[in-house]
Amino acid sequence: MRIATWNINNIHSRLPLLLAWLDATRPDVVALQEIKSTERDFPMAELQSAGYGALVVGQKTWNGVALLARGSDPVLIRRALPGDPQDAQARYLEAAIGGVIVASLYLPNGNPWPGPKFDYKLAWFERLIAHAAELWKTDHPVVLAGDYNVVPTDADIYSPKTWLDNALLQPEPREAYRRLLEQGWTDALRKLHPQEPVYTFWDYRRNRWARNAGLRIDHLLLSKSLKARLVGAGVDKPVRGIEGASDHAPAWVDLA
Repeated sequence: MRIATWNINNIHSRLPLLLAWLDATRPDVVALQEIKSTERDFPMAELQSAGYGALVVGQKTWNGVALLARGSDPVLIRRALPGDPQDAQARYLEAAIGGVIVASLYLPNGNPWPGPKFDYKLAWFERLIAHAAELWKTDHPVVLAGDYNVVPTDADIYSPKTWLDNALLQPEPREAYRRLLEQGWTDALRKLHPQEPVYTFWDYRRNRWARNAGLRIDHLLLSKSLKARLVGAGVDKPVRGIEGASDHAPAWVDLA
C-alpha cells in the first residue's frame, strides 16, 4: 500500500501534472495540501476518470486539503482539527481508506516571524499534538501525512544560515514536532533514510531547485502498528523539475 503526500500548490493550474503523476505511480492514497480550490470547483470528475475517489475540505484562493483513494471512496471521519471551533481555515481532513486512518494536514506557515501568524502556527500545532495523542490511544493504524511547515533539524535543510529568521526553523515548532514524535510516531522518511539528505521542498527563489537547495517539511508519521509494515519511503524528486511544477515534490511510504 503506497500512501503519498503532496502540497500541490493549486490543483487547477497543476491538474495535468497531478493526473500524469497518478498514472505513472498509481499510489493507493494521496494526501493533497494547498489545493486552493473550493469543494464545488474541485476537479472531482477528472480524478474519478483517473480511478480515484476523493474527499475535499476546500477554501477559495488559500489553503485546502484533500484525500484521494485509488479504486474507492475515502470514508470521512472528520473535516477539521479539533480544539478551536472558530478556526475557519481549511487545513485538516481525516478519513478511513483501506483499513488505515489517513489525515491530510497543512500546518500554518507562520511567517512573518514573530507575529500573529506564528502564534496561530504554534496554537495549531498544539491542537495537532492533542488530537494525535487521542489517535495514538486507539491503536488503529494511522498515517499523519502532510505539509508540516517545520524543518525538524539542521540535517533537513541544505543550509540553515539564510533561513534563521524563518518560521520553519524556529525552536518552538521544532520542539512541537519533537513532542509529537515522542508520542511514539515514526517519521517514515527519516527512519529509512537516517543519514542522507532528503528534501521535499525547493523554493522558487534564488535558483534553489537547480542548486538542490532543499528543505524537508513534508512528513508522513506512522502509528505503532504501521511501523512494522514500513518497507519503503521516498520522494518523487523529478516531479519538482517539471515546468510549472509545485515547489514541493510528492513524498510517499510503502506499507506491507
